Amino acid sequence: MTQTTETAASAHDHASENLAKLARMANQIGDFFKSYPDEQAIPAIADHINQFWTRRMREDFRAGFEQDASALSPLVQQARSGIRQAPPG
Repeated sequence: MTQTTETAASAHDHASENLAKLARMANQIGDFFKSYPDEQAIPAIADHINQFWTRRMREDFRAGFEQDASALSPLVQQARSGIRQAPPG
């Protein structure tokens, strides 16, 4: 394997690990709110992520689960649309 290929593979592994960590964290938030009625739980999950996650975490989460959100619990999947996009700049 060349140095460039190894670097690219390492970056991909890191991105995959980061996405798995974000899914795990989001699902833990979803688990906390699952005893609430859905109409309260869904905005509460988005609100928690908007308040306590960094801009980078939110952007990685939004981009990483845009095409395939199967790693996320159903409540977290529904809350995705309420997670704010980081402002430009």
